[in-house]
Amino acid sequence: MNPIYFLAAEHAESSGGIFESLGIDGQMLLFQAIAFIILVALLGRYVFPVLLKAVDERQAKIEEGTKAAEQAEKKAEEAQAKIEATMKQARSEATDIVATAKDEATQMVEKAEKQARTRSERIVAEAHEDIQKDVLAARKVLEKDTVELVKKAAGLATMHVADDKLDTALIKKSVQEVKR
Repeated sequence: MNPIYFLAAEHAESSGGIFESLGIDGQMLLFQAIAFIILVALLGRYVFPVLLKAVDERQAKIEEGTKAAEQAEKKAEEAQAKIEATMKQARSEATDIVATAKDEATQMVEKAEKQARTRSERIVAEAHEDIQKDVLAARKVLEKDTVELVKKAAGLATMHVADDKLDTALIKKSVQEVKR
């Protein structure tokens, strides 16, 4: 046999066993084991349920928060879709309003042009009437002046041959024949 093993075995037998050679007291080990079991039982009975309950509550709050976040995200997506639909409708309405405004503006311009054309035609017609009146008046004045001039010329040429009434009648007749 090995001399070291032999010495250790002798030492263990003489001092009380292998636990004592390792520095372990048997009674203390038993006491510590019982205390550990009592501690685990007390923790299992009073502390762990409270901790597990807190953990479960925390887990429930986390799940609730996750669900709320998902619902909020879903609502945000729905709101975004509504906003896009509203914007699309607003753009469509704006396009319709612009088109209507352009049509109304075109109609107003056409109406104004028609009124201006009617007014200008009326002004031109009135101007033609005024010109005709002026021409007629000028002709009358010219005819009267011509009659007077011819009368004077005929009076000078036929001095003492006819009277004023005969001269005027002859001149008017001559002017009428020239007009034809």
